[in-house]
Amino acid sequence: MNDTDVVVGVDGSPSSKAALRWALDQARLTKARLRAVIAWEVPTFTGWGAGAHQDFGAAAGKLLGESVREALGYDPPPDVEVLEVVLPGHPAQVLIDQSAHAALLVVGSRGHGGFAGTLLGSVSQLCLQHAHCPVLVVRGKR
Repeated sequence: MNDTDVVVGVDGSPSSKAALRWALDQARLTKARLRAVIAWEVPTFTGWGAGAHQDFGAAAGKLLGESVREALGYDPPPDVEVLEVVLPGHPAQVLIDQSAHAALLVVGSRGHGGFAGTLLGSVSQLCLQHAHCPVLVVRGKR
């Protein structure tokens, strides 16, 4: 980890892809690395049997890679180092922990889950309240 990194939370939603694009521009301007982070948890509804045979970490990594390539282009940006980080845990807590070693945390205003009518998702709200660095919330296209 590098205290000058721009960290961006990714969940595959349009809002998180907009956050990825904004974070890439900021990393370019500040000559920082871009650390794209996705968090995963075993869903509580799976129980022991259904979830035990699934690799949630691998699925999260695949979603992260697809989201990064879709948002930033299929060729890696030549001027910014992009790290893809897959971590277990609640998304808000993972991003808050990552913010302890970052210059900026960028999140989308609403990701997957929650209520469609909310203006700010629970993860972005928790990050705003508890992050260890400045936080920027990007609103996706309506």
